[in-house]
Amino acid sequence: MMKKTISFLLILLMLLSLSPAMADVSYSMKDDGFSTSYSYIYDYWGDEQECPDPYRVTTVIDSMTLGLDKLEGKRISRPQSLFVHGNDLYIADTFNNRILQVHYDGRDYTLTRVISQVNGAEPATFNNPYDIAVDDEENIYVADYFNYRVVMMDKDLNFIKEFVKPTDSTYDQALDFLPKKIAVDVAGRLYVLGANINKGFIKYEADTTFTGYIGANAVTFNMGEYIWKRYFMTQEQRDASPSFAPTEYENLYMDDKGFIYATNTIFSEWDLKTDKAKPIRRLNGLGNDILIKNDRYPPIGDLYWVEEGTQYYGPTRLTDITVLRNDIYVALDRTRGRLFGYDSQGIMLWAFGTRGNVEGAFTSAISLEHMGYDLFVLDQVENSITVFTPTEYGQMIYDANEMYVIGEYDRSAEIWEDVMRMNANYPLAFRGIGRAILRQDDYEGAMRYFEMAHDRENYGRAFKLYRKKWVEKNILWVFLVIAVIIVVPLLIGRIKRSKWEVMMHEQSKVRRNNG
Repeated sequence: MMKKTISFLLILLMLLSLSPAMADVSYSMKDDGFSTSYSYIYDYWGDEQECPDPYRVTTVIDSMTLGLDKLEGKRISRPQSLFVHGNDLYIADTFNNRILQVHYDGRDYTLTRVISQVNGAEPATFNNPYDIAVDDEENIYVADYFNYRVVMMDKDLNFIKEFVKPTDSTYDQALDFLPKKIAVDVAGRLYVLGANINKGFIKYEADTTFTGYIGANAVTFNMGEYIWKRYFMTQEQRDASPSFAPTEYENLYMDDKGFIYATNTIFSEWDLKTDKAKPIRRLNGLGNDILIKNDRYPPIGDLYWVEEGTQYYGPTRLTDITVLRNDIYVALDRTRGRLFGYDSQGIMLWAFGTRGNVEGAFTSAISLEHMGYDLFVLDQVENSITVFTPTEYGQMIYDANEMYVIGEYDRSAEIWEDVMRMNANYPLAFRGIGRAILRQDDYEGAMRYFEMAHDRENYGRAFKLYRKKWVEKNILWVFLVIAVIIVVPLLIGRIKRSKWEVMMHEQSKVRRNNG
């Protein structure tokens, strides 16, 4: 018996001493049989609070499930990007020089087409396609990396046009045109994230005319480094040292309103909480960042981290982003394989995910897309796409936001109350109820909920409305009080003065009589 106990303890110690990648996985099995990873939010004080899982894994799409092992024996190899158009999921199977088109209806998925060449183009085949985009007319754009072009074809794969290296003097002609990520707006304008380009996104008109750059990153530098370089280095040392230059973006996504959401992974980690790093940006037509940030901290992913030293440490590095309905956006962290959801005000909805080699975890997450509220995460090492579907808790968060946007404030408040029953420590539920009943002119009630959410801005707005309503309701009494405050002292003063005058008059008569 003692030997069995010792053997059991030794096995337990061996399991506990597994690799960091396995130790990093925080996994559980819910009552419905779906495996989910650790989910959390941050409270007002910035403390991490565990919360119900907003998503669960419903399926994993890979070479075997798509039947690619039967198609020339070519399995997915080092894919780099996903794109969703309608119910079709496009996969950039980069190292196989092809695009996979998969139809997904929420339950079943089917490989419908393998796109490996363009009819009428020269060259006709792809060379490391990094990204895909599809416009409203179902024209397909491919960032054909080592063919130095973005090629456009119709839905039948016939060549239409290509976007190539600009000949404009503002483009450094010594650089190859290496398109990594692309986005197309409703007017057919193309935006390209090119390798080694730090001036922002390259912009083309629909007729392939290069029209400049948009959204250039600001130059970032350390003041101490600048002073040292400016005043203490020789000219030769300055020439040999790296120059201060804008950094490159990591990815981009165009929402249904034509705004570009961009992620940036090159920054000083100490600039994150002061909002100097801006790892997520929303760019308007002029390239200005108009992302709303009404939370205590800007949307940066994890609020706490260990200084960089290995791949599992350091701050969140957001490698991709996708935008859902009502300006809710989700960003993908390549550092620890996590997903972060934010509402239109920049307030965190939830965070979940981890690194590892089990279902729902990632080895090297590289791309993120959505179909409805379902999320698709591409792993470039595992060569697979994990599909996440909202849980009841996650769907209620979306429904509460949806009801508020369409003006169903009573229903929105009811759903937020249901969310609170599942997660009593959810600040956004307090804020959501407060916003809903504020629209119903219940200012005092809204103030209570905003106070519980530590939402000073909305509390101040509710208080101003409450004060205005109170004044309007009590205006008669206010005037009466003011009148009393003003008139009574005047009357008292007049009475005192009259008494004084009478007294002085009497004293004067007495003096005259005595004289």
